[in-house]
Amino acid sequence: MLTFVAAFFLTILTPGPGVLTTAGVGSGFGFRPGLTFLSGLWFGTNLVAVAVVTGLAAVVLADEVLRTVLIFVSAGYLLYLALRIARSGSKISFIEKQAAPGFLGGLMLQLINPKAYVVNSAFFFGYPFHFDSLWTEILLKFLITNIIWIPVHLIWLTMGVTLHRLNLSPRAMTVINSGMAVAMLAVVALTTWSALDTIGA
Repeated sequence: MLTFVAAFFLTILTPGPGVLTTAGVGSGFGFRPGLTFLSGLWFGTNLVAVAVVTGLAAVVLADEVLRTVLIFVSAGYLLYLALRIARSGSKISFIEKQAAPGFLGGLMLQLINPKAYVVNSAFFFGYPFHFDSLWTEILLKFLITNIIWIPVHLIWLTMGVTLHRLNLSPRAMTVINSGMAVAMLAVVALTTWSALDTIGA
């Protein structure tokens, strides 16, 4: 169990689409809209986990053409976000909408996030606790992942809100944006490769 906790904690700390976008919403719209977005992201995270555990995700992705299209659409969306970061000039937030993405935005981001499916498959089907009941193990894993996931994402949201309040110089903001863009590009490459490798496309 400790191995599972440590592995999940280290994985969730890796900047991915969810945490980077959460920070962007916080820096662009403030804490309350960020919490609304984060609630959608949390719901989507658990929905993906349920789909993986019940085998629904495997059924949906059984079609080779469909799963390949979904992977590249997801990668394209993440690449689009990365380009928005790099081109956002002196703005910290790479989200330039008039209104915050909201609950649905968070939900949809996680549903199309390849990393979410890869991570959930690896952790729910790997790192066995060797309990007599598989469902006891699954329920414990849901509990543990949420206990770690929630505070980590709240920290990223708070970081984004803090950046917004600091009123940094245009040069400092550009450096931050460039760093976020590079991180997102790395996420695009890694999640696409991992998803293709996992499903054998």
